[in-house]
Amino acid sequence: MNNFYYSIPTKILFGKGQIENLGRTVKQYGKRVLLIYGGGSIKKIGLYNKVMQQLADNGVEVVELSGVEPNPRITTVNKGAQVCKEEGVDVVLAVGGGSTLDCAKVVAAAANYEGDAWDLVKDASKVKKVLPIITVLTLAATGSEMDAYAVISNMETNEKLGTGHEEMKPKVSILDPEYTYSVSKYQTAAGTADIMSHVFEEYFERSEGAFLQNRMAEAILKTCIKYGKIAVESPEDYEARANLMWASSLALNGLMHYGKAGSWSVHPMEHELSAFYDITHGVGLAILTPHWMKYVLDETSVDKFVEYGVNVWDIDKNQDKYVIAKQAIQKTREYFLSLEIPMSLREVGIEEEKLEVMARQATRFGDIKGYKTLSAEAVLEIFKAAY
Repeated sequence: MNNFYYSIPTKILFGKGQIENLGRTVKQYGKRVLLIYGGGSIKKIGLYNKVMQQLADNGVEVVELSGVEPNPRITTVNKGAQVCKEEGVDVVLAVGGGSTLDCAKVVAAAANYEGDAWDLVKDASKVKKVLPIITVLTLAATGSEMDAYAVISNMETNEKLGTGHEEMKPKVSILDPEYTYSVSKYQTAAGTADIMSHVFEEYFERSEGAFLQNRMAEAILKTCIKYGKIAVESPEDYEARANLMWASSLALNGLMHYGKAGSWSVHPMEHELSAFYDITHGVGLAILTPHWMKYVLDETSVDKFVEYGVNVWDIDKNQDKYVIAKQAIQKTREYFLSLEIPMSLREVGIEEEKLEVMARQATRFGDIKGYKTLSAEAVLEIFKAAY
């Protein structure tokens, strides 16, 4: 196991009714807050009114930034940063899913930066001071409620890039599973796939001796497999929503990564799909994952796929190792299908003639150094298989 530095400073308030702690929590960090949210779903479920009442009861002044996109735009980030500067904002409050939280993180960083916020996305070392960030989560998917990262889209350049800084970790996150009841079946399925993909990126990795991390990863995968299906079929099943919500946080708060030293594979490929076509991130990941698995399966990786198949899917370990590996990949695909996720790029409107340019874009900073190094040609092969 590799050396590592451990820091997960986000305070989590988990469970029913935790919104009652929001006002006094925000007040600890400032008296003037920028409330950031998306398309208005928080108003439909009554969460907006509760948030506003909590802030008013604690004497917190509010300015708003609404309309955050599903793949948050740098234009919206710049708008939010300008509001912070003009209104003297002390703290940033994000209420919504991962896109809203990602937007809020870069807004909080850009509030103390004089240039274009895109500079911070391209080079996180330029982040010097970040406003305190508090989140109220309404979708289990990205893990943004408990990590230092954000992914932002620039539609002018067809780029979708990740950035991260220790100071961008939320100070406090409120996780009430009841606020995910209204999430559609499609987004619940996509969120489940997103969580699983985060785990896959850390699980399929070459470091030796990370036994504990691998067993935790398998537990999260089995949790998603069990409860993702239940949440899709029974949206107000609290147990399912609670387990998925906590799985989302644990998948990406560092615990799966500490002691390892790998790079991600499927995410950088999918980022190009949603940069060009603005598709749902989790859906793109679900489409690509089985094809990526098939591509990287060889003599150097087959034992890992056997481990995955036996420990996660309960496949009979006495079979030939390649039989087990291929069954595990097939079961992964079948599970995503059972959630009614589209399983080809064609189904989500991606044009075949764009595959090559997206493959080149995915490797514009060099080959993808993941579980198996992927050149532009390799990425294109995976895209074509997924088409």
